[in-house]
Amino acid sequence: MASNRRLVTTAILTTVILSLFLLATAAPSHAQATAPSPDTANPLGPSAPKAGVASVSVAIDQPTTGDAAASGSPQASTTGTDDAWHFSVSPYLWLPGVHGTASGPNGRGLGFRASPSDLLSNFRFGLMGAVEARHKRLVSSIDMMWIRLEDDKARAFPGLGAISANIKATEFLLTPKIGLRVINEERIKVDALTGFRFWHFGESLNFNPSSLNFSGSQNFVDPLVGGRIEMALSPKIAATILGDVGGWGTGSQLEYQWAGLLGYRIKPALTLQAGYRYLNVDYRTSRGVVFNATTAGVVFGATLNLK
Repeated sequence: MASNRRLVTTAILTTVILSLFLLATAAPSHAQATAPSPDTANPLGPSAPKAGVASVSVAIDQPTTGDAAASGSPQASTTGTDDAWHFSVSPYLWLPGVHGTASGPNGRGLGFRASPSDLLSNFRFGLMGAVEARHKRLVSSIDMMWIRLEDDKARAFPGLGAISANIKATEFLLTPKIGLRVINEERIKVDALTGFRFWHFGESLNFNPSSLNFSGSQNFVDPLVGGRIEMALSPKIAATILGDVGGWGTGSQLEYQWAGLLGYRIKPALTLQAGYRYLNVDYRTSRGVVFNATTAGVVFGATLNLK
């Protein structure tokens, strides 16, 4: 418990220090104006999870999809003033496959691999989404992903009869970020971002008939740095490339992700997105627990500009 508190404290302090540095750097630029059109948050929040599995909602760990595509015509000018706050929400659906290795304190490793159809067949519940706020050059967002998988297996053993096993697995990722829009041109926008990602894995294994049951969980926090590039390809179409990296022994040894999205504006306040997301995490403890997993697959999302 003390170790977890120390990891959380370290991650939060790192985020606060980096955020203050970014804000201090942006202070001379406050007199500069930003484009008047609202953001179109993309389904990956300002970061992008998570080892994730499938879910029923949609967004990832990075923010918006192309400001320039949010208006019916190219933005008039980046020299106008815009003192208003802009908000957007992005539900999304990630359909990944996952593979990697895991081992316990005994050091015995186990390789695993599951396709998107495997995960969907065991899917029970999930929520995914991101919320973003922007004011002038300041950008902030929170991305959340929560999924639950469950499976039942039964097998007959000589002399013991039929024995069934129920397996449940839960994953929860929460990624708040803050950053600055360092380039704010009509057709290209670049954001520098920092934050942290909280990971939770829960698992349980129950046998029936038997008193042999198992349950456990792992929690850790990783500081992150990353960025996002948005490019307007036409008045209605925008491409977004984003990524982040973190860990460095604070929670995991290393984690990183990248994603590419293509957005199409169907209404002034509504944009649909589709793309690909890749997330890798290498988590190890002093007790010999290892979880090294890659989660990657297609993602579909929608962004609604609230203001």
